[in-house]
Amino acid sequence: MLLAGCGKKQAEQAVVGQVIAHVGPDDVTQQELDNELRLANVPTDKRSDQIVKAALSRIVERKYLVQQALAAKLDREPTVHLDLLRSREQILAGAFVQRDLSSKMSAVSKNEIDSYIQAHPKQFDQRELFQVDQISFTAPKDVEALSAATKDFKSLDQVEAKLNEMNVKFSRGTATLDSATMPAEMLKVLDARKPDDIYFIRSRGSASFFKVTSVDPKPMTTDEANEFAKREVRVDIGRKAAENISQTALADAKFEGDYARIMTAPAPAAPTPAPAAEGAALPGATPAPATEGAAPSTETPSGETQKEQPKN
Repeated sequence: MLLAGCGKKQAEQAVVGQVIAHVGPDDVTQQELDNELRLANVPTDKRSDQIVKAALSRIVERKYLVQQALAAKLDREPTVHLDLLRSREQILAGAFVQRDLSSKMSAVSKNEIDSYIQAHPKQFDQRELFQVDQISFTAPKDVEALSAATKDFKSLDQVEAKLNEMNVKFSRGTATLDSATMPAEMLKVLDARKPDDIYFIRSRGSASFFKVTSVDPKPMTTDEANEFAKREVRVDIGRKAAENISQTALADAKFEGDYARIMTAPAPAAPTPAPAAEGAALPGATPAPATEGAAPSTETPSGETQKEQPKN
């Protein structure tokens, strides 16, 4: 009687408080739905009936497909099994890193913020906005020939003429480069510029020529500086943490056979990362100047795009 009573009580609690749907032998819980909405970045006050319906439908479809996959014994296939193990490892690894970073970032002190500001004057008290005239286009296959042909040009009008001669479509407009978000290598190049210098940058699929037309001092306010420095310090903490995790993991691992040779061989010297023009236009786009008084963004475009150092 006691067992029957406990079982009935637990079942009633599950039905009332937890289970919200049934998919064959599987249940869907309120916690699963909340997690689905969390992963979709839907805040509580935005969870309309339509959004909830879409999220719950995704869960039901996923559970149904999992049942079909298990019935077909796909989980026993070697590649599927390995993929399942990899997904579990990624989720656990990500959860650990997130918790570790949250702990470290929450402990950032005012002294660390002040030290960062003092060590990077070009980002704060000596911040400058570089107004530029630029030409953006989809990089042609013979981009090296284009670079060589324009290396002695002194005006963007000459560049335009060359692009027209090569039948390369382009757009011309203005942009603003911010010393606060500009790579140090590029800032060094621009600080040493001559009045008639033209710079060329490229990435996978796009390229730009630009010329600095004016430079405007724009020191950050105290609030802007503190907020920006805090973000930069946190980014630096994340980078150092990632490097430390990688080094610790590799030092702790033991490799067998030829993999011991492969993993202990010195890595080839990596090319110096080329600075990218912050705010440089994508092909066919003309970026607007930075908003007056706005704190510069620290976000970077997604992907592993690398750009060459600006060339005179």
